[in-house]
Amino acid sequence: MSNESGNGRNGRAAGRPRGNEPRRNDQGRQRNRGGSTPRRYSEAAPSSRKRAADPARLAAFEVLRAVSADDAYANLVLPARIRAHRLDTRDAGFATELAYGALRGQGLYDAVLARCVDRDLARLDAAVLDVLRLGTHQLLAMRVPNHAALDETVALTRAEIGAGPSGLVNAVLRKVSARSLDEWTDELTAGVADETARTSLRHSHPEWIVRALRQALVAHGRGTDELELLLDADNAAPIVNLVALPGLGDLAPVVERGAGPGSLVAGSALYDGGDPARLPGVAEGTVRVQDAGSQLVARALAEHPLEGRDERWLDLCAGPGGKAALLAALAAQRGARLTANEIAPHRAQLVRNALAAVPDTAWEVEVGDGRRFAGIEDGYDRIMLDAPCSGLGALRRRPESRWRKQPSDIPDLTALQQELVDAAVAALRPGGLLAYVTCSPHPAETTAVVLDTLSRHRGLRLLDSGAALDAAALHPVDAATPVLGRRGEVLAGATTAQLWPHRHATDAMFLALFQRVEG
Repeated sequence: MSNESGNGRNGRAAGRPRGNEPRRNDQGRQRNRGGSTPRRYSEAAPSSRKRAADPARLAAFEVLRAVSADDAYANLVLPARIRAHRLDTRDAGFATELAYGALRGQGLYDAVLARCVDRDLARLDAAVLDVLRLGTHQLLAMRVPNHAALDETVALTRAEIGAGPSGLVNAVLRKVSARSLDEWTDELTAGVADETARTSLRHSHPEWIVRALRQALVAHGRGTDELELLLDADNAAPIVNLVALPGLGDLAPVVERGAGPGSLVAGSALYDGGDPARLPGVAEGTVRVQDAGSQLVARALAEHPLEGRDERWLDLCAGPGGKAALLAALAAQRGARLTANEIAPHRAQLVRNALAAVPDTAWEVEVGDGRRFAGIEDGYDRIMLDAPCSGLGALRRRPESRWRKQPSDIPDLTALQQELVDAAVAALRPGGLLAYVTCSPHPAETTAVVLDTLSRHRGLRLLDSGAALDAAALHPVDAATPVLGRRGEVLAGATTAQLWPHRHATDAMFLALFQRVEG
């Protein structure tokens, strides 16, 4: 196995001298002749050190390099690297935990490394810093023996970066291994007076995100005592969620391969058996990887009762196509047609790929700015607006995003969200339904947008979004939040709905379901 491979498997290379016996190479030359205590740059003697990188660790390293050097997304890079290195199920799981865990823990691990490196981390070569993060995660948070973590990380450094930095990597990781994760965390937070700063370090989230999530819990009717549970859920590896497209997909062969039925949404399954691309139906697109929260908000829009015509559906910001595929499959069953719009041509192609399994009589893809739909003739019956957002609700699935986002991103996003809502309202027929959805619980992107929307559009009514979510779920999910008006009054019959990783095992999806009541 990759976590116990090479010389690290037994903790001592074959033929290595014991105790204080002289160390000699194959030609009989003695090593470390300068003193009685041999220097230890690695667990293995140079003649028997590994020169090749373990494939699972190499895949994880390549993911971190793509993320840090190319601004890539780990969830897009990792599957390709797993296939490129022909990793079996167990090694693929190891590579996934190593890459994602190192990215999630980057804040805490960098604080540990700063105590163990004799220079500013910014002065280290970026590739060396990435390999140190991988080694630190193995030592502090994985069930990898210390000797295996050290030897394999040094071998990876030697093979992929060069022999020069391998001594530094070995020395630094030996210092890291001197304490457990809890001991390091206690040491790092001991002198920190500010609670938010301590929580940020302990749970490896930027301070501004800790503050935002605390505010979000309160804004959506939860207690601040849930904050650490939420942060822990962000740091836990999520199980793969699957959906069978209605009328097209079949979960029975997937269950035969070890998947279990989903407990939240009909037609869903949970899978932790390796690369889901190998499952029946996934390659064909009739079974898809999709978070249960995304499935649920799409079904809440599609299944809510609607008077009058129900033929024209719109997904205003459809890329990369997950919700669009589910909506199109549901539309096909009802004789409706979905227009899936995406502003970026390359993402529009992803939408086409996602929709390919659905009969093309049920959908079309358009490329352009969603705001152009304002005032379109003969408006739409159901509109999904999955608005561009900060993505703070999907930190567990996109581990690198917590280090990329900035609080300064929020104002521009909320301005765009309001403009897209205005366009969606204008494109909605009287009596039609609009689902405003974000993968963020941030109050500025959720409750504030809802109140601003209601104040600007008098002919729009906020429905009981929590009840709509419950009706689409297999059981009540208890996600409703009462909405207060500008004067502090509770709006009768109106709620928003907020899902949470720590309560529902989903991304933190937000839903506000509106109905246009006037022309």
